[in-house]
Amino acid sequence: MQFISISRRLTERFSDEQFADYIEAERERVRELYRDGVVRSIWSRKDAAGAVMLLECADEATARAAVGSLPLAQRGMLDVQILPLAPYPAFFPAG
Repeated sequence: MQFISISRRLTERFSDEQFADYIEAERERVRELYRDGVVRSIWSRKDAAGAVMLLECADEATARAAVGSLPLAQRGMLDVQILPLAPYPAFFPAG
């Protein structure tokens, strides 16, 4: 299954310095998840500090565990939404 993870850094609760302490570990963990085929694509958000990831996981619990393994998520520094995706119905024959 595919999922979209939308995260936002909690900049109102944590300083730039606190984020900087963990950002390289965060990037390394994302690279590991990409290497393992869990993160299929990732984008930086332009509207807020954060990211949007397309995840490939067996189920929502696995998607949540993957995002939860990120250093910023482990420290409660992110607001995260995970949305399950389904195929777009217009690509299938009617009937």
